[in-house]
Amino acid sequence: MNKNLHPKNAPSNEPSTPHKTNQQAELELTERLNNTFDKNRPSQTKKRHAKGFNTARENLAKMCKTGRFIEYGQMAVAAQRQRKSYQDLQTETAADGVITGIGKVNESTINCTNESSKHSTALIINDYSVLAGTQGYFHHAKLDRIIEIAESQKLPVIMFTEGGGGRPGDTDITTVISGLQCTTFSRWAGLAGIVPRITINNGYCFAGNAALFGSGDITIATQSSNIGMAGPAMIEGGGLGKYTPSDIGPIDIQAANGVIDIVAQNENHAIEIAQFCLGFFQGDSKQWQAPKTKLIQEALPSDRRYTYSIYKVIEAIVDVSSFIEIGAHNGGAICNGFARINGCPIGIIANNSKVLGGAIDVAAAQKLTRFLTLCNQFSIPILSLVDTPGFMVGPAHEQLGAVRHLTSLFTVGATLTVPLVAIVLRKCYGLGAQAMLGGSTENPSYMVSWPTGEFGAMGLEGAVKLGFKTELESLVDADERQALFEKLLAQQYEKGKAIEVASVLELDAVIYAAETRKTIVAALGF
Repeated sequence: MNKNLHPKNAPSNEPSTPHKTNQQAELELTERLNNTFDKNRPSQTKKRHAKGFNTARENLAKMCKTGRFIEYGQMAVAAQRQRKSYQDLQTETAADGVITGIGKVNESTINCTNESSKHSTALIINDYSVLAGTQGYFHHAKLDRIIEIAESQKLPVIMFTEGGGGRPGDTDITTVISGLQCTTFSRWAGLAGIVPRITINNGYCFAGNAALFGSGDITIATQSSNIGMAGPAMIEGGGLGKYTPSDIGPIDIQAANGVIDIVAQNENHAIEIAQFCLGFFQGDSKQWQAPKTKLIQEALPSDRRYTYSIYKVIEAIVDVSSFIEIGAHNGGAICNGFARINGCPIGIIANNSKVLGGAIDVAAAQKLTRFLTLCNQFSIPILSLVDTPGFMVGPAHEQLGAVRHLTSLFTVGATLTVPLVAIVLRKCYGLGAQAMLGGSTENPSYMVSWPTGEFGAMGLEGAVKLGFKTELESLVDADERQALFEKLLAQQYEKGKAIEVASVLELDAVIYAAETRKTIVAALGF
C-alpha cells in the first residue's frame, strides 16, 4: 500500500496556518485602504490646508456620515505603473483622483418621498491633490460606473468638480489614441431630467472638469473658483495668448453670465447650499415655520410708480428661511428659486421691479427658461408672482437675439405639466406677462390677482399715447394735451383694474394680499 494514500498522510484542503493567512490578507487590505486616507498622505493634506481648502475626504465627511457611505473604486490608482512605483501610486494617486460612492444626505431634515432610496445620493468628489484633479483612464471608468448606478437606481448626484481636465500621462493605456471614445460626458448629460445633478466647484476647474460642472442642473462655486473650458496650457498651445489660471473664468464673470447659479463663501458653505438645494428634490421638510402675516401687507409701496423689494414679498409668503435664489447674479429682472410652503417644495418665479422696471430681457428669459424646465422635470409646482411691463424692447436688445430667447418662454410654458399658480401683484402687461403665466391667463391652474393688479395688452401709458395719438396731437396747448392724456390714462386704469378684469372672467379671483399664503396652500393642496 502506498503510504502517501494512507488517511493519515492525505493532503489537507486547508492551509496549514489559515488564521495567519487570513490575517495577512486583512492587514494588506487595511494598508491599501489607509493609503487613500489623509493620515497617510500628510504632504498632500498640508498643501490643501495651506490654501484654506478641505481635502476630498474632508468634503465627503461634511456631506454625509462616512460610516454610511458605500465607496466604489477606492483601490484604483493612476494608469502609470510603467513610469512610477506602484507603492508610490497608492498614495500619490489615491483612488485615481476621485471619490465615488453612495451616501445618505439630509436624513435628519427631509421626509424623503422616494422610499426605495431613502436619502441615498450618488457622490462624486474630485481630489485636486491627485495630479491636479486631472481625469485619467480609471478616473473616467469610476465616473462612468457611478453615473450608471445613479441612473439605474434613480439617485440624485452631487459632484465636486475641481481639476485641470484631461490627463495625458497615463502611459499604461496603450490602445487609446485620441481618447474621444470617452463616454463620461455624454453619460453625465444623459442624466438630465432623470435625476437632479448638483455641481460644486472650489479652486481651478478647467476643460473636462468644467464640462461636467456646467452640465449640472444647479451649479455652485466658491469665491476661490476659476472655471473655464480650457486651462492656461491649452490656451497658449492654441496660440491665444499666455494667461495664469487666475485670469481664466473668475467668479465675478462666471456668476454674471449665468455659468454659476449660486456663489458660496467657501467649501463648507457650498456643501450646506448643496444639501439645502437637494432637499427640494427629496421631499418635504420635517420642520417649518410660517411667516408673519403682517409682512405681506407692508410689501408694496402706496405709489404704484415706486419700486419695492420682491424678496420681501417672497419672504412674507413662504416658510421662514426656506427661499434660495438660483442665478441671483444674472438676469436680475427675474428672481427665481426654490422655497417651501407648509414644508412642501415649490419653485418661485417673480418679476423684480428694481431691475428694468421688471421688464424681461434676454438674460432673464434664459435663466427663467432653464429654471421652469428644471421644476417641470422633477414635478415641483410653480408659483408665479407677476409685476411686469412686458418684454424688454429696442434695437440694442434685438442685437442679443431677443426674438429667439424671449419666445422660448412660450415654448417651455406650453410644455409645463406641473401645477402653476399665478398671482398678479401689480403690472400685468403684454407678452411678458403672458410668459409669466405659462402663455395666457388661462394656463395657470389658479389665476388670481391682488386688488392692486392692473392689466393690459401693453403698458397703459404707451397704449394711450399710441391709441389716442391723433386726439393728443390735435391739441396745440401743452397743458391741455397733458390734461387729456391724464384723463384718458385714468380711464384705461379703471378698465384694467383687477376687479374689472375678473368680472369678465380673465381672472379666477381677486384676493386680499393677506390671504396669499392661504390661497396657495388651498390651490396646491399643501
